[in-house]
Amino acid sequence: MVKDLRPLATIEDLANAVLPKTACICFFGGDPSPQMVFALKACRLALEKHPGKFLRVCWETNGNINPPYLTSMAEISLNTGGCIKFDLKAWNENLHKSLTGVSNRQTLANFAALTGYLKKRTEPPFLVASTLLVPGYVDSVEVKAIAGFIAQLNPDIPYSLLAFYPHHLMGDLPLALKQEALACQEVALAAGLKQVRLGNVHLLA
Repeated sequence: MVKDLRPLATIEDLANAVLPKTACICFFGGDPSPQMVFALKACRLALEKHPGKFLRVCWETNGNINPPYLTSMAEISLNTGGCIKFDLKAWNENLHKSLTGVSNRQTLANFAALTGYLKKRTEPPFLVASTLLVPGYVDSVEVKAIAGFIAQLNPDIPYSLLAFYPHHLMGDLPLALKQEALACQEVALAAGLKQVRLGNVHLLA
């Protein structure tokens, strides 16, 4: 058996990594939900160690989180000026299952639940969303449905459409086309959203 030689970090290690110039603790590049108890404890300890310091806590997640943990995440981000970014991968449940292996019902319910916090703080944005434009899978039809869902909750929620890059298990797919990305942006705006941007534009073909 091959031993895992990667170093392990304790809650104290993470809290102590906060430096005087640190302005944000961000969990992204891998969903924090599998380690949510650990992440929440690390955040709380870091905030305790730096009372009065401007230290935002931000999360990027697929949104498939147990509601009690979601509430804890929301309260920490709200109180520190941080945000929660949901990666809304698809609207169609079967498509979402094909891409991720799970339903999107909990994700959509959690996203809707967080809109209740929006009236408590308007700036900076507390809740934002993004969708990866996967060629052949996530197109303007999906984006229109997702954007309509968000707009009905609150049209001021920022929404980013991200250009796809072939990688890992989807390395055989092409880059997203600029024309298609612009069309997706147009349908998202037409659905009622006020803030829709294209991300990773350098990856568009």
